[in-house]
Amino acid sequence: METVIILVFVFGYLAITLEHNIKIDKLIPALVMMAISWALISLGIDDFSQWFDSAKHSLMDNFGLLPHEEKMHLMEETLLHHLGKTAEILVFLLGAMTIVEIIDYFDGFSTIKNAVNFNSRKKLLWMFSILAFILSAIIDNLTATIVLISILQKIVKDRDIRIWYAGLIIIAANAGGAWSPIGDVTTTMLWIGDKVSTGKLFMYLFIPSLLCMIVPTFIASLLKPFKGELELQESDGKPKNKFSSTMLFLGLGAIVFVPVFKVITHLPPYVGMMLSLGVVAIFAEIYSNSKFAISAAASDEHNEHASHSPVHYSLSKIELPSILFFLGILMAVAALESLGILFGFADTLQNNTPMLGTELHGEGVSDLVVLLLGVGSAVIDNVPLVAASLGMFSEPLDNELWHFIAYSAGTGGSMLIIGSAAGVVAMGMEKIDFFWYLKKISWLALVGFLAGAMAFMITRSIF
Repeated sequence: METVIILVFVFGYLAITLEHNIKIDKLIPALVMMAISWALISLGIDDFSQWFDSAKHSLMDNFGLLPHEEKMHLMEETLLHHLGKTAEILVFLLGAMTIVEIIDYFDGFSTIKNAVNFNSRKKLLWMFSILAFILSAIIDNLTATIVLISILQKIVKDRDIRIWYAGLIIIAANAGGAWSPIGDVTTTMLWIGDKVSTGKLFMYLFIPSLLCMIVPTFIASLLKPFKGELELQESDGKPKNKFSSTMLFLGLGAIVFVPVFKVITHLPPYVGMMLSLGVVAIFAEIYSNSKFAISAAASDEHNEHASHSPVHYSLSKIELPSILFFLGILMAVAALESLGILFGFADTLQNNTPMLGTELHGEGVSDLVVLLLGVGSAVIDNVPLVAASLGMFSEPLDNELWHFIAYSAGTGGSMLIIGSAAGVVAMGMEKIDFFWYLKKISWLALVGFLAGAMAFMITRSIF
């Protein structure tokens, strides 16, 4: 039965990658493979000998001996657990996207657009890469990608050029998220699990992460798409909104507040995001009722939302297909995790990988194992892979193994567009083709990943 579930995942994954060839939106195979995988688990629950306890990050030893009713109950609890964790991400994503759309409603991104007073493609590339690297460390790589691609869409007219920028934003955002405890879901997992501390995380990973961003950006700046002048978006002729700058800084400030709220309250990030959305929405309602407010929506007399709430209008603009795709892919991966398949994958890597190069301190784990976990995170979601490593390795707080895992899992996902949350969101926002990314961007991400890994090994030997 496990083989059948793996095949369902593989075929579903292929359907997602071949979206443009088979003319079926990627959310459909994602949802289908999620539903079929869990249905097969339910029907064949008595055939499975092991079960991964997600709450404890460990395999259950006696699962095969449990009666049928207990197995079904455990499966339902596990499904609810994964749905809860996935819902946290989706609600967070909905909040961030809505804030971005509210900013756009008030034409807030025109403030940044007007600040870009140069046409150089290379300068714009470096600007977006550096912004992605810094922002992702503060507001996490997922939100940073949403914000920057929204700005990019207001600046760059040619989509063929814009998706190149989007590809480099994904690399830079994932690199920036790796060295911050709130920059990436997996780094946050290691931080909350008392495996890494903020100070040591910065000390070990800042330079490797910086190189992971700089090297691909530098190479890309030499390529044809980033040479010469850029055709910027022309003004749409709409009168400037009085509150555009205010809403821009209020919206971005509200997003930046989310990690602060998390540190103070220890609540999940989506709670802070809902608070931020509520505050931004209050000001949006007040400003939209002002006789001085001229919004992008209100300027279109044919728009049925023009007379409605700016929050309602912004919610109607959200990319729901991306949200449903996220639901499908994360819950499908959760099915593989629950059966212990991902745990077994990580365990196989450890036992069968030759000890190349320097051994990590303590248990003698090969560097190659951690690098392969990074490559694996490009194919399979990095969250369950890190969850498996939490149960598999027993090194103490701030052991270099955990920092290397944080780097590899955080940046390795850039090698495929569906290998990271930032990539999935960018794919939805810009309709980027899987094979275009594989051909044009993946090799840049690989070079950056390896450059940062070598820098980590040097950093590790120094500290």
